[in-house]
Amino acid sequence: MTSRCDVAVVGAGIAGLTSAALLAAEGLDVVLLEAHSQSGGCAGTFRRGAYTFDVGATQVAGFEPGGIHQRLFRHFGVPLPQAAPLDPGCSVWLAGETTPIRLWRDPERWQAERLRQFPGSARFWELCAALHRSNWAFAARDPVLPPRTGWDLAQLLGALRPGTLASGLFMTATIADLLRLSGGGGDGRLRRFLDLQLKLYSQEPADRTAALYGATVLAMAQAPLGLWHLQGSMQQLSQALELALAQAGGQLRLRHRLERLQSNPLGGWSLEGAGPARRPFRLQADEVVCTLPPQALQGLLGAALPRAYSRRIEACGDPSGALVLYGAVPRQLLPPDLGLHAQLEWRDPGNLFVSISAEADGRAPAGQASLIASVFTPARPWFGLEEAVYQRRKQKALAGIHAGLEALLGLRPEQFLHAELATPRGWAGWTGRPFGFVGGLGQHPSRFGPFGLASRTPVPGLWLCGDAIYPGEGTAGVSLSALTACRQLLARRGHALEIGA
Repeated sequence: MTSRCDVAVVGAGIAGLTSAALLAAEGLDVVLLEAHSQSGGCAGTFRRGAYTFDVGATQVAGFEPGGIHQRLFRHFGVPLPQAAPLDPGCSVWLAGETTPIRLWRDPERWQAERLRQFPGSARFWELCAALHRSNWAFAARDPVLPPRTGWDLAQLLGALRPGTLASGLFMTATIADLLRLSGGGGDGRLRRFLDLQLKLYSQEPADRTAALYGATVLAMAQAPLGLWHLQGSMQQLSQALELALAQAGGQLRLRHRLERLQSNPLGGWSLEGAGPARRPFRLQADEVVCTLPPQALQGLLGAALPRAYSRRIEACGDPSGALVLYGAVPRQLLPPDLGLHAQLEWRDPGNLFVSISAEADGRAPAGQASLIASVFTPARPWFGLEEAVYQRRKQKALAGIHAGLEALLGLRPEQFLHAELATPRGWAGWTGRPFGFVGGLGQHPSRFGPFGLASRTPVPGLWLCGDAIYPGEGTAGVSLSALTACRQLLARRGHALEIGA
């Protein structure tokens, strides 16, 4: 059976839901295809008995006044999901230390904390703060990066201010460069802290994270911005966007896995794949917005993908995979002043990022807490293994994560009420992403901003958004990339999209 629409959006993660809702709200006939049985993608959830686990993303940004989610939901006329600001945003344990570095929400309290923890670092933080202020004001004016047409360039130039041009001097610099420029290059302890924080959000350590990206990442936990914990689960964000899509008349088709994307000789696209019960479907669309990792385009388009563009994608390298322990523990066993998010510098299988449910937030019964511990890992080596080898590797990773949690929280494996480990193989099955890739492209200066992949592809009528497209990963980042792609698509149709400041 063949159906038709104006725009087909592929992937119902946060980027896809945002794109589809925006385009439908502008009067286009939109169909959103999702291979899974629920929306959310890497920001989805699943249940195990009494426990609800956030699959990947466990915190959101952009809920503050003027933030991207606040702007979007006001535009849709849908209430913003209930959320509480995180304070501290994170507690960071360096290896061998017993006192964490706490990222307080109050800027003055965080300033006192970082100067106490890293004496002599004031100039570095002042430089980061100046770049962040300039970057954030620039991003709030909705620039298009990287520009590929005259319209794109006009949007970029309209967002520039003298401060933006000054910060542009650091376009090719890294956070490690800023540390050296400010006289802190010899502070090994600060460098370890920066590597931990930046790797979490940019997929790169300090000497490979673009300064203009990293300066904002390092300020995300503080007011007037901040990180937020959703009541219920991360699925609340997806459900609110589903409501916006439905109110605008868009369609969400779950259990529809796209297998082939083909441009039609007379214009437009044919999308073919498998629907519920593996029944084939075919959808005709004038344009396509794809939120899958760019690495998926070769398999969808085949020889129709321009060779130069294919090489460009390959040169970006692989995103990360993840090992994730989903567990539950008695709440009384947790340190009382831990907060809901923590990082631990750990060797094997790698640095841990830990997220804990709040009491009465809907994720665990009273007196218990769900606990999610994740580790970035190269994804491809987990595939093509004999089953026995795979299981041994999985058990070794699980034991390493448990050892880290015992060192961080004093939790022994036998104290867990529930524990299971997901590897990139599980992520590939859940998200449909190649090799279970979970993060965007590493935010190296050569891949950030004007040097990154554009939402406007060289294939007419094919648009990209998501964590591989400026400004990067996280729910706020992918929503901003969705807004950019929708503005470009609509401008090509002679229509301006504005969502307000």
